[in-house]
Amino acid sequence: QVQLVESGGGLVQAGGSLRLSCTASGSFISMNPMGWYRQAPGKQRELVATVTSGGTTSYVDSVKGRFTISRDNAKNTVYLQMNSLKVEDSAVYYCYALVNRIGAPLSPFWGQGTQVTVSS
Repeated sequence: QVQLVESGGGLVQAGGSLRLSCTASGSFISMNPMGWYRQAPGKQRELVATVTSGGTTSYVDSVKGRFTISRDNAKNTVYLQMNSLKVEDSAVYYCYALVNRIGAPLSPFWGQGTQVTVSS
């Protein structure tokens, strides 16, 4: 089994910064891509950013220039640096990975979620 554990959420004022981390554990061959989704109350889950094992990144338009996703393959960890936070960034943020395991099809795995609240 594979587990993704997030950390780094919290309460911050608008304009501030937070850094989310997500570390994977368990038995797997690779995770590609890894990324972050978010879900605000009453809204659908939204893909925020992804990063491949080779370092190629993509972002939803609303966070471009403010958020940076990165990963440390040796540590099986993905990060989301969030700067210039806005109230509308408030949501539960979920780590995501598409995991390749021996004897199993490619499967998505999710973390438990970490709350990010941005106050005005």
